[in-house]
Amino acid sequence: MNADIVFDEERPEQQSVVDYKKNQKQRKLLAYLYAEGTCTLARLTKVLHSSVPSVTNLVDELIQDQWVTPIGMGSGSNGRRPVLFGLNSQYHYTVVLDISTHDTKILFMNTQREVVHRCDYPLQLINNPDYVLSLVDCFTMALTDSGLSLGQLITVGVSMPGLVDARRGINLTYKNLSKGYDSLTQCLSEKLSKPVYILNDTKATVLGESRFGNAKGKQQMLAINIDWGVGLGILVNGHVFQGASGFAGELGHIQVEPEGELCHCGKIGCLDTVTSASALVRRVQRDMQAGQVSKLAVFRHEIDKIDIDEIISAARHGDSYAIDVLHEAGLQLGKGLSVAISLFNPEVIIIDGVLAEAATFILNTIEQAINKYCLSDFRNDLTIEITQLNGAAKWLGTHAYMMEDIFANY
Repeated sequence: MNADIVFDEERPEQQSVVDYKKNQKQRKLLAYLYAEGTCTLARLTKVLHSSVPSVTNLVDELIQDQWVTPIGMGSGSNGRRPVLFGLNSQYHYTVVLDISTHDTKILFMNTQREVVHRCDYPLQLINNPDYVLSLVDCFTMALTDSGLSLGQLITVGVSMPGLVDARRGINLTYKNLSKGYDSLTQCLSEKLSKPVYILNDTKATVLGESRFGNAKGKQQMLAINIDWGVGLGILVNGHVFQGASGFAGELGHIQVEPEGELCHCGKIGCLDTVTSASALVRRVQRDMQAGQVSKLAVFRHEIDKIDIDEIISAARHGDSYAIDVLHEAGLQLGKGLSVAISLFNPEVIIIDGVLAEAATFILNTIEQAINKYCLSDFRNDLTIEITQLNGAAKWLGTHAYMMEDIFANY
C-alpha cells in the first residue's frame, strides 16, 4: 500500500472483506504506534487481536511503504530480546503553521512528533491584508532552510485563533485571508501545493494535552489557553467538543463586567477584556502613564516596551502592583472557569498559554474563585494543573489532528 493513496479520493466503490479488514488493522497499527511510540510484535498481536504471521505481514508491508521501521531491542529475561517497531521518522514529514495575532512559527515535524526545524517570524495576523502572501514567502524560506524538499512533506496543519470551522476550512474571524477562495484551506493548499488542515489554536491545545500531556487518558477535561485572547478547549468522552459550527469554547467572550470595557467582538465586559495578555498589558500601560508606583514605572516614557513578559518578571521580583494585576486576572479566570465547570464537570483543567508562566501568581487565586463560585460536589474530584508541555501543546495537537486523520483514511 503506497502512502500516496492517503489523499486519493478515487477509492473503489466496493472492497473485498479481506482487504477491508487488512486496511482496518493497518490503520489501527499505525495509530497505536503513533500514540505509544514503540511496540513489539507480541504486543501488536494483542492490540490487533491477530496471529503473529498476520501481524508480521502487516508490519513488513508498512516497512516497505516507509511508514514503520525497527527501532531497537526491547527488554526480556527469557531467550532472545524482542525487536521494537515504531513509525519511521525519516519519511513523511509534516509542517505546522502556528499562527497567532503577534507572530508566526513554522515547524517541520517527523512522524515521531519531533521538531526537526523551526523558524519564527514577526508576522502578525491582525491588520495585515497581505498576510497569506507573506506567509507563503516565509514557508518557502523555511522549507529551504530546513533542508527538506517539498516532496518529503505530506501535509500542512494550521493552528490559529478565531472562529474556525475545521470541517469547512474557514475562519470567520479573519474572512479576508481566503478572499477569492471557498475556504482558507483551499487557498493555502493551492499556494503551498500540499493538503492543508486548519484547527482553532485552543482546540489544538486541548488535543495536545489529552494525547501527550498530563491529561493523557482522561475522558473529561478542559484546557484554558490564556494568550492574547482567552480560549477554552473541551474534551468530552475523549473527543474534542466542537459544537454545531466548530466554535465551542469561546470562554473569553462571556461577560464578567457589565460596566467594563468594549471588547473587539463588540460586546461589553468580556473575560478577554480583563484577563487576556493584551488586556493586562493595556491596563498596566494606562496605570504607568497615570503615575502608578511600580518597578514597571521605568517604562513610563517608553510605554510600548511594556509587555506580558515584563509584567510577569516584575511580579517575580516582588513588585506588589504586578502581583495584584496577576492576582485579579486569576480571580476573574476562576470565575469564568466556574461556569465551564458547572456545564462540563471535568476531571482536570490544564492551564496553558503565555500566562502559564505566571502560575505562581494565578493558580491559587483561580482555585479560590472556583471554590467560591462552584458547587462543592463539582470540585471534589477536580484537579487544576499548569501545562507540562512547555508551549508545545498546540504543535503536538495540530500534528495529532493531521496524523490521526491520515491514519484513519489509510
